[in-house]
Amino acid sequence: MPNASPEKLSESAAAVELQRLAGEIAHHNRLYHGEDAPEISDADYDALVRRNAELERLFPDLVRADSPSRQVGAAPEGPLAKVPHALPMLSLDNAFSDEEVADFVGRVRRFLRLGEDEEVALTAEPKIDGLSCSLRYENGRLVLAATRGDGSVGEDVTPNVRTIAEIPQQLKGDAPDIFEVRGEVYMSKADFASLNARQAEAGGKIFANPRNAAAGSLRQKDPAITAARPLRFYAHGWGEASALPADSQIGVMRAIESWGIPLSEDLERFCDLGSLLAFYRGIERKRADLGFDIDGVVYKVDRLDWQRRLGQVARAPRWALAHKFPAERAETVLEAIDIQVGRTGKLTPVARLTPVSVGGVTVTNATLHNADEIARLGVRVGDRVLIQRAGDVIPQVLENLTPEVERPAFHFPDHCPQCGSEAVREEGEVDIRCTGGLICPTQRVERLRHFVSRHALDIEGLGIVHIESFFRDEILASPADIFRLRDNREKLLGRERWAETSVDNLLAAIDSRRRPPLDRFLYALGIRHVGEVTARDLARRYGSLARLRGMIGQALAAREEIQPVLGEDERKHLVRRDKAVVAIVDTPNIGPEVANALLDFFEEPHNVEVVDDLLAAGVEPQDVVWQTRESPVSGKTLVFTGSLETLSRDEAKAQAEALGAKVSGSVSAKTDLLIAGPGAGSKLKKAQELGIEVIDEAGWNAIVAAAS
Repeated sequence: MPNASPEKLSESAAAVELQRLAGEIAHHNRLYHGEDAPEISDADYDALVRRNAELERLFPDLVRADSPSRQVGAAPEGPLAKVPHALPMLSLDNAFSDEEVADFVGRVRRFLRLGEDEEVALTAEPKIDGLSCSLRYENGRLVLAATRGDGSVGEDVTPNVRTIAEIPQQLKGDAPDIFEVRGEVYMSKADFASLNARQAEAGGKIFANPRNAAAGSLRQKDPAITAARPLRFYAHGWGEASALPADSQIGVMRAIESWGIPLSEDLERFCDLGSLLAFYRGIERKRADLGFDIDGVVYKVDRLDWQRRLGQVARAPRWALAHKFPAERAETVLEAIDIQVGRTGKLTPVARLTPVSVGGVTVTNATLHNADEIARLGVRVGDRVLIQRAGDVIPQVLENLTPEVERPAFHFPDHCPQCGSEAVREEGEVDIRCTGGLICPTQRVERLRHFVSRHALDIEGLGIVHIESFFRDEILASPADIFRLRDNREKLLGRERWAETSVDNLLAAIDSRRRPPLDRFLYALGIRHVGEVTARDLARRYGSLARLRGMIGQALAAREEIQPVLGEDERKHLVRRDKAVVAIVDTPNIGPEVANALLDFFEEPHNVEVVDDLLAAGVEPQDVVWQTRESPVSGKTLVFTGSLETLSRDEAKAQAEALGAKVSGSVSAKTDLLIAGPGAGSKLKKAQELGIEVIDEAGWNAIVAAAS
């Protein structure tokens, strides 16, 4: 596995990484092209391909027969008939900066031995994010339609393509005897939203994005299903042809358009680099307003005789380039700002957006973080905004693109929108919180939801829908009521869709959680600043709930007893008080903020009543006896990324902690080891850049086995 930048790798290490990259990229090609179910973003996939290309540049003798640089797409699998392409359907090389586009033009000049003053004309058009498809016309009549597949062999989708209204069965005018049109089958954003709404209503599959919806719709065994899906088509090139109607890219494309096949309205020809890049910027700006998803702009050398001289490399033509947009950003309109109340009372502003695809995911909401962020951005309803999404991170509003206008500014509420209680910002805090506590319905529901969540008590069968329903019908009001549901068995049986088996399964799941580990119990309580790691640290330090509560009593008393010294300012008093509290809590990694949050929770009588009520309902948090084993990773910081195949992420974390290691969720200079499974993306890339040691899951299992 890689543990350094490409330049620092030995030949043997580079060979190992090229082997891994070949398998990993093939895996993602199969998911994307064959199953329409990608696991990673386009940006992460592009990073893998670029890493492979860089290694092959530095170690040309190590280029593999199965190298991704020699592959296009993935071999077709499934029930559809396979058909060979008369000419390969190639992929495109990518550029991610203006400099790379300039390098492309420079390579064309050098290959063709053109002078600096000789004009190099290029066509440019948006790169539609759809499913590549070839349409073979003989004597003007459609006789075959095929997907790209692996570039050499595709799938026969002729009956399905015949249902797409925009694809003519007979070409207009005087087309060549044989002409193969190539383009993208896609679905518009509006049609995609309508399709998903119908699918949801019918209980069918919900598609992740328009590209997946288009691919899944086209590759159906039953053409009637395809016919019911709103598919469209844009041509962007051609394959086999008995004759060509022009000697330029733009000329042939205009002829294809005249035969009745749609092209992009934004197809243009440019003669200088500045105009080409200005076109790219213009398409990028209006990307969100287009009726379909695009992920870049494609440039092609316009002269066909130059295209023939330039030829191709293994998987891509030398005469074309895809200039990709920056990953996972898009422009859209801010339609509303809603205030959500979290389980800790935090008021979070959420931007409601005109739907836009970002990194292959349709985004309708984004976080605005807090009142200060709204003020910094100066956003108002109706503004055009730039949003960003990275991996699984919640999309955020990055920039306000609308000049200051005569529209009222957004005023952050000073009362909770759920219960009407005052909403305040404590000194030194950026967040505004509802003071209603357990009288606030949202906080109560969210706290119940958190209590049964996967990393808390993990009660199977008691999801948010049931929590909300039981709360609304006054069956549940507090965590302890969950453990009294057996007393309400008859009431549960009387509810719609609750049969005897489902009720008994739920009650059995609840009973199985009456003796939770202390750390899960503490995390489930929803104490502010006490996450899974802090709950685990407290459980290991004190071992039992009784000992922990005893310490909290001492710390509360000490905090109360420490009075300001005459002439002492408030800041110094708080620092002195916090030091005393931290010393009594005496737990690794817990400072004054967490320590005071813990004390504040148990100082509130309502919270103490909740804990005591749980104990009275038969919940018995289990004491913790913690021992770690010496191992090569003791004292080190580890990060797990990608898909783990032999164990869950939680099991891996537990193994690491039992070996004396600390598990982090992000890669930094403090990371000692990255365990990377299939699909590892940005974390793996960052680890490589920082020179951090990287192993795979098998390597991790070997470490665990050796320490056992």
